Amino acid sequence: MLRSLGQRPVTGSDEDPRVAELRTAVARLRRELAAHPAEFPDRGIAEDELAALAAMAAGGAPETPRLRRSLLLIAGSIGSVSALAPRLAEVRSAVDLFGEPPRESRR
Repeated sequence: MLRSLGQRPVTGSDEDPRVAELRTAVARLRRELAAHPAEFPDRGIAEDELAALAAMAAGGAPETPRLRRSLLLIAGSIGSVSALAPRLAEVRSAVDLFGEPPRESRR
């Protein structure tokens, strides 16, 4: 089986499966974005934030608020590119594995 550069097998490792899922989803979206022929104004933002997500995943347990911030920036910058929507949804699902941020009670 071929693996993308920088991906390690998860079986038998101590790695958090959520981190592995995030790394895989980010790698897939990065590949599709790199192969997408159209240029759009915020492409650089998406590429930078995907690189940040990849670095967070490589570093272990990422901070949920930072993951969500990156996800919002990526979604905002490539959200109108429908060809990337399935891979963006995978990244969102991977980020969601880290749980919801705590909500402030409003009374």
